[in-house]
Parts: sequence; structure tokens; C-alpha cells
Amino acid sequence: MDKQIHKSSFRDPSGFLFYEDGKLFRQVNRCYQQDYDFLLGSGLYNKLCDNGLLVRHKEIEEHRGLNDSKYKIIEPELINFISYPYEWSFNQLKDAALLTLEIQKTALESGMTLKDASAFNIQFYKGRPVFIDTLSFEKYQEGKPWVAYRQFCQHFLAPLALMSHTDIRLNQLMKTYLDGIPLDLTSKLLPFRTLFDLSLLIHLHLHAKAQKKYEAKGSAARNIEIKKSNLVAMIQGLKSAVQKLKIKTRSTEWEDYYTFTNYSDKAFAHKKEIVTRITGNINPKIVWDLGANTGEFTKIAGDLGADCIAFDIDPLAVDTHYRYIRKKHIENILPLILDLTNPSPAIGWNNKERMGIRSRTLPDTVFVLALIHHLAISNNLPFHKIARFLRKLGENLVIEFIPKTDSQVKRLLETRKDIFDDYNEETFIKEFEKYYTVRTRENIIDSERIVFRMQRK
Repeated sequence: MDKQIHKSSFRDPSGFLFYEDGKLFRQVNRCYQQDYDFLLGSGLYNKLCDNGLLVRHKEIEEHRGLNDSKYKIIEPELINFISYPYEWSFNQLKDAALLTLEIQKTALESGMTLKDASAFNIQFYKGRPVFIDTLSFEKYQEGKPWVAYRQFCQHFLAPLALMSHTDIRLNQLMKTYLDGIPLDLTSKLLPFRTLFDLSLLIHLHLHAKAQKKYEAKGSAARNIEIKKSNLVAMIQGLKSAVQKLKIKTRSTEWEDYYTFTNYSDKAFAHKKEIVTRITGNINPKIVWDLGANTGEFTKIAGDLGADCIAFDIDPLAVDTHYRYIRKKHIENILPLILDLTNPSPAIGWNNKERMGIRSRTLPDTVFVLALIHHLAISNNLPFHKIARFLRKLGENLVIEFIPKTDSQVKRLLETRKDIFDDYNEETFIKEFEKYYTVRTRENIIDSERIVFRMQRK
């Protein structure tokens, strides 16, 4: 049998994830036996799962395990697409933070506590965040502080505060600081006015100072005792701090794209009709919508039953989309932040701990609507490079070509010299036909734009 330990699962002595014949399993080591049995025996596991807070698993009794440390083998419910905190919008990260605090509060009520509060322990499943690390729970000991408090502040409160008070794009620091944004750096980047916010003063600014002090004194911080009632109050305080953080609602360049685009109502309706017909003919299972904005066209694929990942570079557009799917309880669309010209790389230990975008579950169908001109003109990407990249993602391509005579392209060329002699439909088709067969070509009425359906050769 083909067995392979998951590249990101090596830090926790309690157990690890591994693949076997295409299925994902988790080995629970004997050193975690007491905590695992208490998790199930206390009713905490069932309570968390029933409330949609923790991913379910089933025990595989007959499995021998990968080594002599095995206590149990469990098979967790599979998350089809793995995403990371630096790809989440503000409210996605905020919901993940509130989930973590709710789990910690519930765990304390059952005599347990979270030993890890990493944002990487959260995934988005069926439209909502869910905790995926079954081995993060340990028995609570009276008087002990929350060992994951610092981690929670670095992984959640720090980036949320920076996104709220400094710049919404600062969650990208999570790419560099995989164990959370350092609190001393956070304190320096936050504006002076946050010193007058009691929650941020305590949990970020003073916490950063205390962290330096205790690091200098070695293990002194471990001797701190805190009553359970005070611990519960601290969790509630963190919850209040997270809940009151907001982002500025001013528009970014593309958040209101569909409001200010040059489509007439007739053209926009016709484009939706074309995309709906093409998508229905393809009948995709997994769709990636690149440059999805607020998801107008992602919804078409979602309504037809496809699992959709809606990527966009604009964090406010992604956040708007996420709030919409959360409000409507849509389970098969996941909005994520992605710069297609600099997509999420493979990072972490040995460049394998966090997967690059092309190492995850790939789609069978890719939408590239109202995007080609940004790639080719704003980013100087030749058509052949775009085509070669896209063909590696999925078999089917639904792509919109926007000519130079289009007002949006004219706007892009207003501030730069037009060096794009090859930006025309003829060259576009010639370069894409090296990798694709053009199945259909449809002009959008009341527009000069064209929607192509292509299939990988």
C-alpha cells in the first residue's frame, strides 16, 4: 500500500496525518491516549461536531498504523480544498478567530483546553470555518494559564487589528510569519490611537512588552497562575476585542466593478446567459473563477451544482463575496484572495509545509472573465504565457476577450505607452489554440467583448 506522511504534519508529538491509497488518515500516538479518550468520553467531541465547530472522524479499528507509537487510527471527514489565512478576507479571519474562542470556551466547560490556537487549524467547509486538528485538546489543569494565548494573539488578533486599523492588506504578513505576526511588530505598525483601546492595549501592546520581559527571564512566565473563572473572562474579553474590529468600507478599484463597468444592462444579462449556457453544457464538478470579483459569475456555476473557488486580488471584493455567501448559507463557494501574477507559493519547512496553489485540488473548469486585459496589459504578460499557465489548471476554459476599443482597456492605456501590438483577437486565438481547441465563440450584444469556450488539447 502507498503510504505518505502529510508534508505539514510533523510538529505535534501527539500524532500525524498520512495518506494511504488516496485517503487521508490521522495516527493518534500513545502519548496522547489519555487526552484523546477524555475528549471523546467527556462528550466534548460530540458537542463540538454537533455544533459544526470540529471536523468529524471515524476510527479505523483494523489499521495497524505507521509505527509502534500508534494508539488509534482515525479518518477525518475530508476537506476538498485547503486554504490558508493569508488567502482569507477580513471577515473570514474574524470568523475563524471567533470559532477558535468558542471552541476554547466550550472545551473549558468540559474540563479541557486548546493547546494550539493556530489559524492553520481552521479550514472553510460548506461555507463556514471548522476546526480540523482533533489532537489540539488536552485536559485542563486548575491554575494553568492558556498556553495558546500568545499564539491566538499572533495568528488572529494581531492581523485583524492591523487590517482594521492600519491596512487591510496586512494579512499578507502571514505568508512571512507562519507562526503569527510578532506582537512587537504589530505594536509598532498599529496607530497611536489603539493605545486608548483597552483590549488592544492589553492583548497586543502590553502583551508585546510582557513577552519581551518574560523572554529575558526565561521560564518565569510559566509560573503564572490564573483561576478558571479569570481564564473564562479573558476568553470573553478576547471575543469582545475581535467582535468590535471592523474594516473601512470605502471602495477599492474593483470592489464596485459591476456597478461602474461599461456593460449595459442588456450586455450584462447576455453575458450571464452565455456563461450559464456554456457552463451547463460542460457540467463541471469543480470551478475556479479567476478574477471573480464579488462572484456574479461564480454563482452561475454554484447554482449548477459545481464546487467553486472564487479568487480575486481585491480583499474588499473577496470580503463582500464572503459576507454574501455566509448570509445566503451557500455551501459550495469559497471566496479567496489571490494575486494571479504572484500566486500563493509552497512555503514553510523545506518549502512543503504549506502548499502552492497548483498543488491543491485542481478544477476541471476555469473561468477567466473580464481579466485577460489586466494580465496582458497591466502586467505585460504575453498571451502564450497566460495560455500555458491556464492549461495546467483545468480541462475546460471559459474566457472573455476584451479588445483595445473597449473603454476599460482604453482606461488601462491612458497612463502608459501602448506597446501591445500583439494585443488583438487574432493573436489571442493563435496563441491559445496551441494549447486549446476553441469550441464556441460568442459576441456579447451591446458590447465588443467575446466569450470563448475552449478545451485543453
